[in-house]
Amino acid sequence: MNAPLRLDVAPRSYLRANSLQITVARSLDDLMQMAVVRAVVYMGEQFCPYDEEFDGNDFTGATHFIARLNGEPVGVLRMRWFAGFAKLERFAIRSENRGGDIARALFDAAYAMAARKGYGRVLGYIQARLLPFMRRVGGVVEREGRPRLVFSDHEYIEVERLLEPCEDALGIDSDPMVILRPEGAWDRPGVLDLSAARPATNPH
Repeated sequence: MNAPLRLDVAPRSYLRANSLQITVARSLDDLMQMAVVRAVVYMGEQFCPYDEEFDGNDFTGATHFIARLNGEPVGVLRMRWFAGFAKLERFAIRSENRGGDIARALFDAAYAMAARKGYGRVLGYIQARLLPFMRRVGGVVEREGRPRLVFSDHEYIEVERLLEPCEDALGIDSDPMVILRPEGAWDRPGVLDLSAARPATNPH
């Protein structure tokens, strides 16, 4: 069974000394940090054109995860949500912070959220050269019988990760106040929980 969704805290004990946090982007500042990391990695290192990196999908049903080490944004990952599967995208770690630990923490958080939302499959398109790394760190397998893709000057492979069912996965009959809470913060009372203490007075 999947571990409980834990964001805003270091997901692995050996990283706690370095104050690693994985959070969901919820503010303009968060989104700016996400964009900076992606620009450094994809545009700066891989010379990806701006229009191809910022592809119009950042504000359309997407959740952005940010890894911060000692408060500094060092890695990002985007998850988009479809009927029947989630799609892992725009994974980037700054070059000085690579090695696997931060990547694992980002994947753990993304998979945990997908399972909590009731998803059983995660799809990804990864650069062919990264398949060994993604098998080892992201726990993915190559999808059989699927052709390779070429876009943005790279060859890509389709991969997927199967998720174990989550006991407390959200569904249509879940507590409405839980569903109303901020993305990924379903186990903590939100502002609307607090507002429920006031009586209904509208319309006047």
